[in-house]
Amino acid sequence: MDRSEPTSRRTLLRATGVGGLALAGAALTLAPATAASAAPEPDSTANPLAPGLDAVLHVGTVAALLALNPGTLQDGRVVHVDGHYAAGDGGARFVRWNAASTAAGNGGTVLDPHGDRPGPGRWLQLHDGVVEFRHFGVFDAKTPADAALDAMVNDPSVHRIEAHSDLRFVKRHRFTRSDLVLDFGGHTMSTDGIEDAGRDDPFAAVLFFRGKVTDEVRTHTLTETVREGWDSFQVADSGAFAVGQWYAVEVNQLAGRWEKELQKLVQVTQIVDGTHIRVNYKNGWELAPGRTLTWTRVEPVSRVHVRDLVFTGNGADQYTGSHPIAYEYAVHCDVADVDATGTFWPVIMRRWCTYFHTTRCTLKNPTSVTWGGAGYLTQQIYCLYGHVEDCRTSNARHLNDWTASAYCYVTNCHGDGDDQGPFVTHGQYEHDLVYTGNSGLMTFANSGAAWGSAAKRITVRKHVCSWFVARVKVTDLTLEDVQVIRKTGLAGSGMMWVNADGVQLRGCSADDTLIISQQSTRSQRPNVIEGCSFTLATAGTDVVQASVTTPVHLVRTTLRGVDGHTFSGTGRLHLTDVTFVGAPDAAPVTVKSADLRLSGGTFTDTGIRLAGAADQRISVGSGAVFSGTNAAKALLSRAAATGVVRWELGGYRSSTVDAGTAHVSVDAGTNRYSAVGAQFTGGKLRLADAGFGEGSYLHHTGCVEEGVARELPAASPRVRDAGNLTV
Repeated sequence: MDRSEPTSRRTLLRATGVGGLALAGAALTLAPATAASAAPEPDSTANPLAPGLDAVLHVGTVAALLALNPGTLQDGRVVHVDGHYAAGDGGARFVRWNAASTAAGNGGTVLDPHGDRPGPGRWLQLHDGVVEFRHFGVFDAKTPADAALDAMVNDPSVHRIEAHSDLRFVKRHRFTRSDLVLDFGGHTMSTDGIEDAGRDDPFAAVLFFRGKVTDEVRTHTLTETVREGWDSFQVADSGAFAVGQWYAVEVNQLAGRWEKELQKLVQVTQIVDGTHIRVNYKNGWELAPGRTLTWTRVEPVSRVHVRDLVFTGNGADQYTGSHPIAYEYAVHCDVADVDATGTFWPVIMRRWCTYFHTTRCTLKNPTSVTWGGAGYLTQQIYCLYGHVEDCRTSNARHLNDWTASAYCYVTNCHGDGDDQGPFVTHGQYEHDLVYTGNSGLMTFANSGAAWGSAAKRITVRKHVCSWFVARVKVTDLTLEDVQVIRKTGLAGSGMMWVNADGVQLRGCSADDTLIISQQSTRSQRPNVIEGCSFTLATAGTDVVQASVTTPVHLVRTTLRGVDGHTFSGTGRLHLTDVTFVGAPDAAPVTVKSADLRLSGGTFTDTGIRLAGAADQRISVGSGAVFSGTNAAKALLSRAAATGVVRWELGGYRSSTVDAGTAHVSVDAGTNRYSAVGAQFTGGKLRLADAGFGEGSYLHHTGCVEEGVARELPAASPRVRDAGNLTV
């Protein structure tokens, strides 16, 4: 380049102070700079560069820019502002003069030099969709950032908003736009002095993004069954729908005030025929003919993401309390790296949301953990396809709440100070939820009959907690490697309580209480507890409650501390290779099952006492081993009752060193007794005449008795005692 040329590119960049800043267009990057001033614009005919290139002014501050005389400005003139309040303060940007614009000035992307004198002409910020609070003169939390936020969010040309300092908000904002990233850069959002919220409004967040609910509402009463797992739904006229549209679909309520099996935000994916549409959701609950579906068309907000925010709440009630984020009727809206303290309502509140990811968020010490809905990290209502991951809470109410939600995951999330229950579902027909690698108290479908108390297909893997309760209508619950650990001072801790409706446990443990009850019978799969270990710390509790009418199968499972515990369910109880450990002074286990099967296993210092109100059957074999004694001095016995008991004993061993302990004690009721191939050592057999009257029989043969004292009825057509080996 000719060094005599007035302005080189390098000189230009030094003079403008922008260095290697990427500029928008060659006309900006190559234009000569002039000194910052409020002087009239230089004559463009004196341009020392190539023809067609316009000069770029630069000014030190926004104040200097606004001091330029609008009457001397050429339409389209570009100016570089070196800073908002001072050159180099971080508020630098390019602006362009639009002589015809009458847009309202906002102190940032639109600057009005006219002040109180209305007139056309505005400085419009040149940007590539990325703007920040410093462009609006917000450099710290002293100045409320609400007006700047509104200006940036409501500008459709902005797709990314950045914060480079702490911020304070005193308003609760509601937006309807899509395609936006709000990145707070790890800075703190505070809410000192924020306006009051309305009554019971968990959506009164600083940032609330809500889709538009249209007035297009379609209803149809089903004339056919919508089977579970179907994604095709009957409608009155499929021509009223279009592929790609979003609908909030819900079914009419059942007996409970808010009890509905279907409430989801779904997208139409196919017009199947004249009366059926397909949506992006496989129905979780069967809908019978006569049920009415309501389809409300929604224009959801989409792809609005919030990232990297530290939030400090204020206020201690529903009006003064604050929280940062809420979404309603939203799709593909993610939240990441939000660290909140002292919030009231959930840090991230969602309703009618589909496809989202909440990750690496935390909550510490919310202002309330007792007010309904307060103190959560995140709550999701009527949501689909969500993933909550790598989140943590301390001394909070709930880390995560799924309400009427489906096909969602919780992964590697942990709650300490967890007495209020970090992991919950509401019981509003949620289904297909998976929890993996988490820790913290867990309770499912426990909010009451008004919502249905129902959930289906929840899976929990590798979980550590102080309390696990899924006692209501939770169907097909699967627990794998769930460890429930008693916590001093927390009533009910160390307890696992499940619903016998397709429940399956593998590799689980609880160190205080195991309760199996039943409130629903929807499942087609068996109730199986396999490879588990439980310590029963409180004597006499009901392990299998009277409500259980379906079979329960324990496999290779250990129960310690057995002492007078009851298995009151009338459904079949099958114990395969189980281990029961009691104590010499502890009471035996009382069983009321109509069909008790003991296949293998060991029963030490405990026993089985049958106490059913109706007929019972007990089968013992496959190498089962009874040993020791108990407070009742009987390893197998029955209570006085009116029902018939069938005793099928064979292929098992019973031994005791206590001469007063009976291997089998039968002295009342009607009994049909058969012992073939059993082995008895020590103690006694007590088969009294009173237990073998009319309608009874006794067949005791092929058994081995070592040092056993015998009390058996005399031989008769109904009593056979022969072929035994007595040593």
